[in-house]
Amino acid sequence: MGFDMVAISFVRSAADLHRARELLGGVKLPVMAKIERPEALTHIDEILEASDGIMLARGDLGVELPLERVPVVQKDVLRRAARAGKWTIVATQMLGSMVSSPRPTRAEASDVANAIVDGADAIMLSEESATGDYPVEAVETMARISREVEGSETELFHPPGETGGFAGGAAGAAVHAAERLEARAIVTLAGSGLTALLVSKQRARLPIIALSENRATLRRLNVLWGVLPVGIEEKASVEAQILAADAQLQEAGFAEDGDAIVVVAALPLGKGRETNTIRFHRIGEPV
Repeated sequence: MGFDMVAISFVRSAADLHRARELLGGVKLPVMAKIERPEALTHIDEILEASDGIMLARGDLGVELPLERVPVVQKDVLRRAARAGKWTIVATQMLGSMVSSPRPTRAEASDVANAIVDGADAIMLSEESATGDYPVEAVETMARISREVEGSETELFHPPGETGGFAGGAAGAAVHAAERLEARAIVTLAGSGLTALLVSKQRARLPIIALSENRATLRRLNVLWGVLPVGIEEKASVEAQILAADAQLQEAGFAEDGDAIVVVAALPLGKGRETNTIRFHRIGEPV
């Protein structure tokens, strides 16, 4: 049916996710666990291991838990997910007052900002855009808050430390090298999108160009923080992919000839390997 991912509601344990994958019948789709029940918090580590990511649905969770626990749970779950190298979405009751008002409350603006600072890959509206009176204004408001927070000169983001095992270590090393080299971007070569995810989790202050020949992968990569998905030709070589990234960076105004970029990949391409290669390149020079 063309779905890019599926989200399983009211997950209690990893068993719910295993059953969902069985029902998918071998279809290779990312499975998101919606964290809405206290039982999920008890089994959060096994849920993270069994899923491709989590959606923290604070509305339902706030009904099941004391309200004062929800902010702490949000921070804890997002940090655990980042360390596990998983996608994260924070959803429900983000800008609730905008269902009937063209402006949010200041508390709601702070809530949206804190979800970003806590490490969410994506923030999601529900009734504000589905049934509210001001859907466009709600989306525009959330986008403005996001841009302001992410563009702040204040040091707000703290990488979660060791992330995603061997591949996560390689991604972290790539980000560290990019910062030392004052690179203009990090480029991840075509694959499942995992390398882009792990690099994104390090919250580097530079664009991440994620290349892929798969349209579904490109759409999913839009969820990730700081990632710009770029389509490439099928079975493009490493050299062709780097040149495609060069062109995209120059076209977007992110870099020019002579600027350094850091390339991260799982080589050989298409073999399902872990992220294992870091390469340095200057735009305009032979690959």
